[in-house]
Amino acid sequence: LRQNMPLRMSFWTTHPCVFKSSQSEALPNLATNDITYAPLQTFTEEEMMMKEMVKKFAQERIAPLVQKMDKEAKLDDSVLQGLFEQGLMGIELGPEYGGTGSSFFSTILVTEELAKVDPSVSLLCELQNTLTNKLFTTYGTEEQKRTYLPRLAKDMVGSFCLSEPGSGSDAFSLKTRAEKKGDYYTINGSKMWISFAEQAGVFLVMANANPSAGYKGITCFIVDRDTEGLHVGKKEDKLGIRATSTCPVTFENVKIPESNILGQVGQGYKYAIGMLNQGRIGIAAQMLGLAQGCFDHTIPYTKERTQFGKRIFDFQGMQHQIAHVAVQLEAARLLTYNAARIVETGKPLIKEASMAKYYAAEIATLTTSKCIEWMGGVGFTKAYPIEKYYRDCKIGTIYEGTSNMQLSTIAKCIAQEY
Repeated sequence: LRQNMPLRMSFWTTHPCVFKSSQSEALPNLATNDITYAPLQTFTEEEMMMKEMVKKFAQERIAPLVQKMDKEAKLDDSVLQGLFEQGLMGIELGPEYGGTGSSFFSTILVTEELAKVDPSVSLLCELQNTLTNKLFTTYGTEEQKRTYLPRLAKDMVGSFCLSEPGSGSDAFSLKTRAEKKGDYYTINGSKMWISFAEQAGVFLVMANANPSAGYKGITCFIVDRDTEGLHVGKKEDKLGIRATSTCPVTFENVKIPESNILGQVGQGYKYAIGMLNQGRIGIAAQMLGLAQGCFDHTIPYTKERTQFGKRIFDFQGMQHQIAHVAVQLEAARLLTYNAARIVETGKPLIKEASMAKYYAAEIATLTTSKCIEWMGGVGFTKAYPIEKYYRDCKIGTIYEGTSNMQLSTIAKCIAQEY
């Protein structure tokens, strides 16, 4: 029996695969005196200017309207107009299309700053930049870019149509069909949970043009709002991010010219995967900003509120809870910023994007819950914005891939690494 057992010492020797998933990578042909090893929170001058500009805009133009927009479940027209005026709806678009010409990391900083004040407004900016604009710039023809990108940067909202009543997490089981008839396609089907469908001027619709090929028949179509047969339904009455419109969209014999295919026939599933990977970093930034905004509203209160003769912040039990949340906020920020920087290198980032999105959403849930507890009774009322942050954060564990789906994705990546 002893002969068939491995030596105990072998359990303690390092397996060649250990730590593989966290291995660092050296930059080739780089001398140590040629680089400054800057922290992840070190920004370029342009990024810093963008961050400060958005902070000022959010405080002056959005903050006074947040409570009203939440109550009425409607985005104020002046806020949408302000986003276009500030160049925040075309952050990465080149000047030739009316954009700002900034970086993906700038989009993440903008999303975070807006979410500190109102996650609903942040979502509008995030989706426009990481999904709609990115799909056009990456897969659109020059004619499609010239037709739509200047409008998307100036005055038009785009909407991404993927989810359906029977295909949520199993997104590629969608039933919307696109039947080819000569030089055009006829689209029939229905979509659900379509963000900003109420405001959208153009829809990027995922439909299956070859059902016999399964998900490899999924194709992306550009559908203008005024196209006959397209119907936007009544918006959902939601728990949180209430200023955003979320509507069902139906397509009844919608006739689309072949020239309105975005990219190639049958490649839509690849486009969706690629865009959603970056979009998840955007959602991570939204959840991070939301959590930080809630935290920033709460801590000053704990330093003003007194009980038993001293500030509640000064109780050790409170200090430990606050420090615990602060550490996790910082960890979420570093995961998010790191994933965003990886995007700019052009390297694969499926695992890092899922980690950032998963963790930021979970920490937003923890932070907002704790903030209500620290505020006590007033945190439970609408007199303070804390309860709104609490309601807004829940969607972070659901859209653009649920928390469980992120964990599954992370696990698959780890399995491949070992």
